[in-house]
Amino acid sequence: MAKLLVKLQRSFRRRPVRFLTLLAVYLAAGSLVFLRSGFSGEPRLPGSPRGAAAAAAPRLPYLGVMRLGRGFKAALTGPGGRRHGARPQGSSKEAAERAKSRESGGSPRNRALRGRSGREKEEDRARYIGCYVDNTRRRTLRGMSFFDYKKMTVFRCQDNCAERGYLYAGLEFGAECYCGHKIQASNASESECNMECKGERSNTCGGINRLSIYRLELAQESARRYGSAIFRGCFRRPDNVSVALPTSQLMLNMSVDKCVDFCTEKEYPLSALAGTWCHCGFPTTLFPLHEREDEQLCAHKCPAEEFESCGTAEFLLVYQTQVQDNRCMDRRFLPTRAKQLVALASFPGAGNTWARHLIELATGFYTGSYYFDGSLYNKGFKGERDHWRSGRTICIKTHESGQKEIESFDSAILLIRNPYKALMAEFNRKYGGHIGFAAHAHWKGKEWPEFVANYAPWWATHTLDWLRYGKKVLVVHFEDLKRDLFAQLQRMVGLLGISACEDRLLCVEGQKDGNFKRSGLRKLEYDPYTPEMRKMISGYIRTVDTALKLRNLSGVPDDYYPR
Repeated sequence: MAKLLVKLQRSFRRRPVRFLTLLAVYLAAGSLVFLRSGFSGEPRLPGSPRGAAAAAAPRLPYLGVMRLGRGFKAALTGPGGRRHGARPQGSSKEAAERAKSRESGGSPRNRALRGRSGREKEEDRARYIGCYVDNTRRRTLRGMSFFDYKKMTVFRCQDNCAERGYLYAGLEFGAECYCGHKIQASNASESECNMECKGERSNTCGGINRLSIYRLELAQESARRYGSAIFRGCFRRPDNVSVALPTSQLMLNMSVDKCVDFCTEKEYPLSALAGTWCHCGFPTTLFPLHEREDEQLCAHKCPAEEFESCGTAEFLLVYQTQVQDNRCMDRRFLPTRAKQLVALASFPGAGNTWARHLIELATGFYTGSYYFDGSLYNKGFKGERDHWRSGRTICIKTHESGQKEIESFDSAILLIRNPYKALMAEFNRKYGGHIGFAAHAHWKGKEWPEFVANYAPWWATHTLDWLRYGKKVLVVHFEDLKRDLFAQLQRMVGLLGISACEDRLLCVEGQKDGNFKRSGLRKLEYDPYTPEMRKMISGYIRTVDTALKLRNLSGVPDDYYPR
């Protein structure tokens, strides 16, 4: 026996690969045995009944005590989401057919039918009406739209459109959702709507330039008629109203709802009430909506509504309908490689994502990033995946503040925001996501004081570094961009070397919020800043203000100080 062991030892010394191979085989076999024993049959909780009594007892849903990885969980679950275990056994031929059907997923038509039947069972909230042609330059559904290249589902699209009062919801390219009050395209073959939804593989979400459209049976009438319009203000009648607002209708029983519904039906984003006349159109240089008048000039009672104002022949009461202005929605990569790298630089939480949204709408070109944020890419920022030096994007998002990184860019738009607001926004993003909120425990725990101590100095050094090392820096204050978007966006687009027409910039004003605006409904009920924090931050504000003025730039806005 000893001689045999010596021979084996010498053999493995001469050929160590043999030993490693046998060891790998042994470990693999052990893993398979462990997995089989752990997941074969129905899982049992400790202390559960056994034997015939257990078999006769009604089965309770298994809640589980282990979280599986996404890929591994998919391998262990069947098409209905249940774990592999005891199930009725058919013939081998039937089993083979079932397996083949699962692997192929069925035809696009079958997937669409499954999606339809599933939706019909969910309270009959929507009715599938077919596959339709879509065009990127003239959309079939011209209301609100949003993208999610990771989690889009049929229900989510329907829910968002219904919440905003739209009659139709359409899904395209597996990840894009479009809403509208009217379908303006022809039918396509059902086989052309063949792309699975990114968030639920069992349903179909349109195809390439093809929309799977649902009629929202339960779209709330009250939301559609009363909650869909946004008040824009009272404005003087344009000189040539028939050109500025090309569609008009005399309404002897005028009301806000009737005029808004009429313009919505005609697919216009603006509804203007002028006594008994309803005008529809777009914001243009002839009617830019920049010079608001006193609302008392429009306070003329509506014929059909005693407590509503309907404007006069000289002063129009303007509402924005839910029709999306598509004049600024097309975006693409630069046709030729950019000669210069332009940074869109900001401290985290200063509104960089919002500024990117505005720039993309104003220029028609994608913006890039020094980083890669999958959630932003999934929301439609397609330049997020490009390398920041690719030259295919109009500008590059960055939060960097080192000399080497700053000198990598030829010019920059430096976005500065009130540090009190920026710190809170970044803290919410860090602990709650791009449009979420940090939990109460985070604000009251040690996380918030540590965050302020580390990030507040960075707010100041970020601006100082870009002013010192930047080659050509355009300073834009977040507060000025919110207050006077048109003028500030003109400055930003000018630095990028793009001659954006005014009508396109006016279109951006109507679409300014985008999908990354954090709701203002959930606010802290107390001031999270201690006196010590405010004293420290006020010192940084004075430092930045002085640095800006030394370069003949306007200092920080006044509202940075009253804390």
